[in-house]
Amino acid sequence: MTINGSQVRITEVGPRDGLQNESVRIPTAIKIEFVDQLSAAGFPEIEVTSFVSAKWVPQLGDASEVMRGITRRAGTIYSALVPNERGLEDALEARVDKVSVFVSATEGFSKHNTNGSIDEVIARIAPVVSRARTAGKPVRGYVSCIVGCPYDGPVDPAQVVAVCARLLEMGVDEIDLGDTIGAADADSISRLYQAVAKIIEPSKTTLHLHDTHGQAIACALRALEIGVRSFDSSVAGLGGCPYAPGSAGNVATETLARAIVSAGFDTNIDIQRASDAGLWMRQQLVSTRESST
Repeated sequence: MTINGSQVRITEVGPRDGLQNESVRIPTAIKIEFVDQLSAAGFPEIEVTSFVSAKWVPQLGDASEVMRGITRRAGTIYSALVPNERGLEDALEARVDKVSVFVSATEGFSKHNTNGSIDEVIARIAPVVSRARTAGKPVRGYVSCIVGCPYDGPVDPAQVVAVCARLLEMGVDEIDLGDTIGAADADSISRLYQAVAKIIEPSKTTLHLHDTHGQAIACALRALEIGVRSFDSSVAGLGGCPYAPGSAGNVATETLARAIVSAGFDTNIDIQRASDAGLWMRQQLVSTRESST
């Protein structure tokens, strides 16, 4: 992951992280249109879906259909979360550009989110990383609960570093640090990166923020000062994790992008188009919920 010093990359995660927690089934055609609108906004990467079992996340049971149905824009990477080898097979068949795997920094969240310990999840995703790289697909390694955990409480940065180290040893191309429940503030981001920087440069990480307590933009600005140049976000602040009680949506893409530009950096995305896509998706969610009652 190489980024110009004044350039900040925003990965749009709305289609996956933004919609996975919706209890009412969203039609596949709407998801495809949502991704196409985001593509038109010029995002360098869009996380389209997750190839997880429909038993665990019913909303994303149409992952293959969505990935095959989108109109791909030159210059945009279309990635997906892949929890296991079966998911990888489906993702590769659907022509995913990039694979994301995930591990929690805490045992409590790991057991609730993936039904396994950290060691068990590492063993589960190791062949996914290996096979994805053999197939020529770059791999992103998510680390969840980097500051706080809904089950284990505050998280020691050393726990995050330990998991990051294992992912790097495994061969992932990128580390994505996720504040899953929005527990971070600017100072905790500083402490985290002071530890993480011992094994990977901040500029080679991505920061994934949730805005539970209204601190996400302050965290992002502090991360920019530290040297982070890549962030995840979701238009209209869509999102939340079904296994993280109390977590709010992702930081809103349009708010994050404006803050980044105000800080003197470039994103190269059309913020108005991104905002319009988020508003459109919000309207679709309202209509879908109303039609289901």
